[in-house]
Amino acid sequence: MMRFDLRHRPRRLTGVPGWLWLGWLWLAAAPAMADDNGGLVALDWTLAETLVALDMPPDGVAQVSDYHSWVGEPRLPGSVMDIGLRAQPNVELLAQLDPAHILISPMLGYLAPRLERIGTVDTWAIYTPQGATWSQILHLTRELGAAYGRQDEAEAAIAATEARFETLRRALPEEMPPLLVVQFMDERHVRVFGEHGLFQAVLDRLDLENAWQGETNHWGFSLVGLEALLGLDARLVVVEPYPVGIEEKLATSALWQRHPSVRDGSMITLPPVWSFGALPSAQRFAELLAGALADS
Repeated sequence: MMRFDLRHRPRRLTGVPGWLWLGWLWLAAAPAMADDNGGLVALDWTLAETLVALDMPPDGVAQVSDYHSWVGEPRLPGSVMDIGLRAQPNVELLAQLDPAHILISPMLGYLAPRLERIGTVDTWAIYTPQGATWSQILHLTRELGAAYGRQDEAEAAIAATEARFETLRRALPEEMPPLLVVQFMDERHVRVFGEHGLFQAVLDRLDLENAWQGETNHWGFSLVGLEALLGLDARLVVVEPYPVGIEEKLATSALWQRHPSVRDGSMITLPPVWSFGALPSAQRFAELLAGALADS
């Protein structure tokens, strides 16, 4: 959105043709548009990481330390202000930042009436029941680029990611067992990732088989007990972070230790990747997974 402050409009010169005047007025307003787009705040981490990838990091992000714990990379610049909880942002800090745009996901739509008193609220959706996950990720990247003047950066990021996927795919060993990608919720339950999710989209692009063919929600995971994993002949891929104290409990869990991938030591543990992310998280997961598979 362009905000042109009429209090500082240039004085019209007499004798200047109307068409030339209008052209000059547009050029004068153009820098204001760039500055306006720079005033961005993101409550949603998927939107925040995408803005960083488009070389326009937001001025404020919700729960910055948790972003780094769960998303990992891309890192947020040190200048980014922590604006409080995603579900309950600090409106005083937001007002102090005075952003032109506040980016949220549909899940946070109930905050819009309050946030609209501070800046324009832009709602961006991803992981909806309609459409393939990868197509939605590309669409979000392009739409954000178009909305905030980063079309070239969006296309460059997409091209670089897809080229990197191809390079990683070619470097993988030819014979790979099915994989089972999980993330621990507690000592007896995991999210197991499959259809509709970011991790599945990456596995597809790397030509890797997912051992989990069960149902998933529109976020691409199902919450299951550890016993649901025992009958699957697959290599485990555990995505951190572990809940506090869980690793110690798993070391003595007879149920967990029964899984073949745990017994034979083939289990892979990856650093945090935002499983609900977009292009940056997709490439991070691909890099970490391909590196671990190549090393082993």
